[in-house]
Amino acid sequence: MKLSRLALAIAVMPGLSLAAETYVAEPLVVTSGRLAEPQAQATAATTVFKRDDIERLQVSSVTELLERVPGLSVVRTGGAGSQTGVFLRGTSTAQTLVLVDGQRIAAASSGTSSLEFLAPEQIERIEVVRGARSALYGSDAIGGVIQIFTRQGDGQGLKPYARLAAGSDSTYQRSLGLSGGDKRTRFHLGAALDETAGIDATRDGFGANGDDDAYRNRSLSLNLSHRFNDSLEVGVTALDQRGQVEYDDTFTGSLPTTDFLLSSISGFIEARVTEVWSSRLELGHSEDKRDSGNDQAGGTVSQFNTYRDAANWLNTLTLNENHQLLLGLDWYEDRAQGTTDFVEDSRWNRATFVQHRYIGETFSTELGVRHDDNQQFGNENTWNASLTLPLNNANDLILSYSEGFRAPTFNDLYYPDFCFGGMCFPSANPDLAPERSKSYELQWRSRYSDTGSLQASVYRTDIEDAIVLDENFIPQNVQTARINGFEAAVQQELFGWQGNLALALIDPRDRASGHTLQRRAKRTLSLDVDRRFGDVSVGAGWRAISGRYDDADNEIEMSGYGLLSLRAAWQANEELGLSLKLDNLLDKDYAEATYSTPNGRFGYNSAGRTALFAVTWTPQL
Repeated sequence: MKLSRLALAIAVMPGLSLAAETYVAEPLVVTSGRLAEPQAQATAATTVFKRDDIERLQVSSVTELLERVPGLSVVRTGGAGSQTGVFLRGTSTAQTLVLVDGQRIAAASSGTSSLEFLAPEQIERIEVVRGARSALYGSDAIGGVIQIFTRQGDGQGLKPYARLAAGSDSTYQRSLGLSGGDKRTRFHLGAALDETAGIDATRDGFGANGDDDAYRNRSLSLNLSHRFNDSLEVGVTALDQRGQVEYDDTFTGSLPTTDFLLSSISGFIEARVTEVWSSRLELGHSEDKRDSGNDQAGGTVSQFNTYRDAANWLNTLTLNENHQLLLGLDWYEDRAQGTTDFVEDSRWNRATFVQHRYIGETFSTELGVRHDDNQQFGNENTWNASLTLPLNNANDLILSYSEGFRAPTFNDLYYPDFCFGGMCFPSANPDLAPERSKSYELQWRSRYSDTGSLQASVYRTDIEDAIVLDENFIPQNVQTARINGFEAAVQQELFGWQGNLALALIDPRDRASGHTLQRRAKRTLSLDVDRRFGDVSVGAGWRAISGRYDDADNEIEMSGYGLLSLRAAWQANEELGLSLKLDNLLDKDYAEATYSTPNGRFGYNSAGRTALFAVTWTPQL
C-alpha cells in the first residue's frame, strides 16, 4: 500500500467524480470512503462491477449481478419484476443502503429499494461495500452500501450503439444510446425497453393465479459533465424507469398489476479551491411511485409514493502527504403520499461527519464520526475506525470497527389505525427507536501472483433494537441478533481462463430464540470462468445457495439449490456483435420464498431453463 496512490488520486480527482479515471492507471472507487481512491486503498471490503463485466456476464437484472458478491443473497417472489429482497452479510433488505448516482432510492413507506426495476443497460458501474458505513452515510447502512452509477461517455468521440435481444417466455429487449465528448465534456444518452410474458409466480392455481405474470420496463438515462478547467467541473445525471408488472393475488384470485416509476436526478459542482482543499456540492431528487391493484375489475388501487430531496457538501483537505481530512454535511427530506393517510407524511434528516486518514509506510489508520439529527427520532452518533498493516508489498491486514443504524420507516411510525366495527386498533408505533449495530472485522488482502488475488474477511455484527411485529402486529424494538461470518473472493487466471470465485459462510441468529434469521442463506457460492479465443468468448457460471428458513420460528424450511449457466459471444466485425446465454441449464425446479393461500402454503415459482440471444451494433463514426 503506497502513499503515492492516495496522493495521485487526490491530486487528479478531488471529491467523488469518476470522470478522472482516464487520467490514472489504477481503478478508483468512491463508495467506501466517499472520496476517490484506488480500490486497494479502500478500508471497507468492496466489490466492483464495471460495464465490461455487465456485458461479459450478459446479465438481465441488477440482482443477477449482485448474487456474485460474497455474502449477498437474493430472494425473489416470481419472475422478472417481482418483489425482490437483498440480504447482505445476514442483514435484512431494509438494512442495506442503495444509492443511484449518490441519491437514496428506498421507499419511505417500506424502507426497501426497488432493485428489480433497474435496467442493466443503463448502468456503467456498481460498487458494493460490505459492512456498516453509517459513520459516512447515516441511516440504513448496517449491512453495507450498494451504489449504482449510470452510463457515461468516455470522452473519445461519438459512439452510438443499438442492441436487440429475444429469448424465452416471449422476452424482448431493445436499447439504443449515444455517448461522446472530449477531454473536457462527456455525455451519454440512453433508452431501453424490456418486455417479457414472464412466468406464473404461484404454484397453487387458486382463482386466476394460473396465468403468466408479464413485465414491461421503459428506461431513460442521461449523464453530462463539463470540466471548465483543471479546478472546476459541473455535471448532471438522470435516470427514469417506469412500467408495469403483473402479480398474483393469492387470496381473491384477481389479476392485479403494479404500475411503477423509479427516478432520480442529481447535479454537482466540484472545485479544487486551493492546493489543499477540494470541495463538492451535490443536489438531488428521487421518486418511487407504485399504484397496485385491479382497477379494471372495479377493485381498489393502493398508491405509495415517495418524494425525496437531498443536498450534500463534501470537503477534502489534504493536510500533508500523510494526513487527510474529509468533512461533510448531508440533508434530505422524505415525503410520503398516496391512498394511505399517514399520521405524519414528511420528515427531514440533517447530518455532519468528519473522517481522518493517516497513510504511512508501516501502518495506516482511518477514524470517522457522524452526527444525525432526525425530525422524528432525534439524534444519533455513529463511529468507524480501521487499522491497516502492510505485511509486505503483496499482503495487507485490516482490522476495523464500524457502527450502523436504521431509522424506522413511515409504515413503522405513522401507519394509520385499523378500524373495524366502530373500534380502532393501532398499526404503528411512534415511539420506536432506530435499529443499531456494531461490527468487528478482520480482512486479509493478497496479491499473491501476477494473475491472482484474494480477499478474505471474518466478521461479527451485533444488532440491537431490531424492529419486529408483536402478537398484535404492532412494530416493537424487541429483537437482538448476532451475525458471524466468513467470506472470500478469489480472482485467478489459469491456462488462459479467468476465474472469479465468491464464497460466504454466515450464521445469522436471533439471540433471544436462537433461531436463524428469516430468509438468510447460511452458505453461498458463486463461480464464473471465462476465456477469449480471438473474436469469440465463452464462459460459464455456477451459483449455489444453501437452504434457508422462510419464517422467524424456523418451521418453514426452503431447500438449497444450484444453478448452471453458459454464455458465448462473437465479435463478427468492428460494428457487429452476437451473444447467447443459457440460464438454469439443468432446468432446476426451486423456490426462494413461500406464500399462503386458502389452499395451503406454497413456494413461489422461479424461471426454468431460459435462453437469450442478442445482437449489438456499434457503428463507427
